Amino acid sequence: MKKVEERKMKRMKDFSKLEEKLGVKFSNIELLRQALVHRSYLNEHPRFPLGHNERLEFLGDAVLELIVTEYLYKNYLKPEGDLTNWRASLVKSEQLAKVAEELNIGDYLFLSKGESQDKTPMARQTILANALEAIIGAIYLDQGAKTSREFIKRNIIVNLDNILANHLYNDPKSNFQEISQEKTGITPVYKVVKESGPDHQRVFTVGVWLGEKMIAKGNGSSKQKAQIEAAKSALKTKGW
Repeated sequence: MKKVEERKMKRMKDFSKLEEKLGVKFSNIELLRQALVHRSYLNEHPRFPLGHNERLEFLGDAVLELIVTEYLYKNYLKPEGDLTNWRASLVKSEQLAKVAEELNIGDYLFLSKGESQDKTPMARQTILANALEAIIGAIYLDQGAKTSREFIKRNIIVNLDNILANHLYNDPKSNFQEISQEKTGITPVYKVVKESGPDHQRVFTVGVWLGEKMIAKGNGSSKQKAQIEAAKSALKTKGW
């Protein structure tokens, strides 16, 4: 445990390698450090000098959505529905977690012992995606809109070509609804069947029904994400 704390303290003093990865040199390094503090860490270390990263995540989420929306609007003369699906593909948790892994953000996170040992893919994905959004919030506060825009283009919007080339922007909920209405004349209904986990990391289980029959279930850190996973599973179950 002592060695773990020593490594944590070392990371508190030196974020230069992470800054190199991010391509951003912070004026106020405390903003970057706070972006990496998970709420669970403070439960075990109440005297830690910084707060958790959720406020920065809130800001970063808004900055990310605005900059991605602006880029799509300026560069593609497409209907609103297409642009919405493309944006969703760029900013979804799964995509953001991949970017966070490429930037080695996980090596710098301040997590509780329990969270550090939790190898559940969904839990890890959510923590990484949230941390990346918090870092975007920190960049915005420290460097402003221009640097934030450059960071997002370099690390997130750069994935758009692959998303478009492989049609990764298709919305599973829309697809399942269109096909089910065409084949059965029934509109799918989604219902939450279970909620679990602590307040700061809720996991929702959502079922999707066609009439009286539940076709599939999906899990997610929000009801919307769980619905998407349920729709994906339903498409596979039905062979559509």
